[in-house]
Amino acid sequence: MQTNHSTRFVSRLTRDTLALILAGGRGSRLKHLTMWRAKPAVPFGGKFRIIDFPLSNCVNSGIRRIGVLTQYKAHSLIRHIQQGWGFLRGNFNEFVELLPAQQRIETSWYAGTADAVYQNIDIIRSHNPVYVLILAGDHIYKMDYGTMIAAHVERQADLTVGCIEVPLEQAKAFGVLSVDTDDRITRFIEKPEQPEGVPGRENMALASMGIYIFSTGFLYEQLFKDAYTSSSNHDFGKDIIPSVIHNYRVFAHPFRDETGKQAYWRDVGTVDAFWEANMELIGVTPELNLYDDRWPIWTHQAQLPPAKFVFDDENRRGMAVDSMISGGSIVSGAVVRRSLLFSNVYVRSYSYVEDCVVLPNVDIGERCRLKKVVFDSGCHVPPETVIGEDRKEDAKRFYVSPGGVVLVTPDMLGQRTHHVV
Repeated sequence: MQTNHSTRFVSRLTRDTLALILAGGRGSRLKHLTMWRAKPAVPFGGKFRIIDFPLSNCVNSGIRRIGVLTQYKAHSLIRHIQQGWGFLRGNFNEFVELLPAQQRIETSWYAGTADAVYQNIDIIRSHNPVYVLILAGDHIYKMDYGTMIAAHVERQADLTVGCIEVPLEQAKAFGVLSVDTDDRITRFIEKPEQPEGVPGRENMALASMGIYIFSTGFLYEQLFKDAYTSSSNHDFGKDIIPSVIHNYRVFAHPFRDETGKQAYWRDVGTVDAFWEANMELIGVTPELNLYDDRWPIWTHQAQLPPAKFVFDDENRRGMAVDSMISGGSIVSGAVVRRSLLFSNVYVRSYSYVEDCVVLPNVDIGERCRLKKVVFDSGCHVPPETVIGEDRKEDAKRFYVSPGGVVLVTPDMLGQRTHHVV
């Protein structure tokens, strides 16, 4: 097998690859943030959606044939993809194709991750890929999938699983695997009660990233076998991967950066994790560099004016420190510290905002004191509102996470709006 990892070599492989992004999950651990939208549609990082990261990774890796499998409350997600991801050229066989649960084969909705792919098997066949890259649509990271595909081909693998090391106490939320000295997977358990540590680093476990590369013929074979197994959950992690590791060539692909260290990857599946991952971005040198023009994150964004800061009186100064402020936002005689304001956020005079993540189209009234709050899109915060100073009082009206982050939605403020951004 050729081992030349040149751009041309990898690009040939990526052109032969179809990517399928599983974007139908509810993401219930994000609580009210996913009450009216799918988890991949949740805004992140000031101007993006979570789905933009795997989509951008595909495009930047040279994979220009992409299917997005949707199901749960998908309108916001579908609209975003239609508005922001229509730049690929169909006449060059490039596309981002939406694949909602259409009951094409079964008369039910997607029963699991494997079933979601199985129900679109006729569409996959029509594109005739050599490799199928299956991705979770709800993680934050930057990854060149080309190197993983090249490793898959070099090893003559049937299946390759992307993996990272996570602290042992967090591993219960992942598929945990064991490997031999050649990175061949010897054991795989989905969300184990007692995760197994990595030899020599017992406080860490090797966890699946939800990234799978299948040789296409092998994928078809396993999907049909699983579909006709009545006892199956029809899930890659629970059923297919454990069933194939002993009889086929199944390898792990550790996700590392250019220096060989574990690369940045975040599962923003809880309110605390979502808040922390956003807050990391406002650091001086964050691990996730959104200013890297070699690996841009693409998205749809409205045509908005620049952010503005007005008034310079001693007790009424519009300012933001250690923060990220997106277009269309106005900080009017208020102070914003260590916070991330998405687009079209208005912070009115004499208010103080600290350690907050404020999603689009939020209006914060005068003389508010807000600390460690996540505001969902469309909130109109009444004047003199105080949140983040008394956890017991906050819990009477809002959701308070185990880490002390207060989640506020329009519904919680008595504003009955289901218009979700």
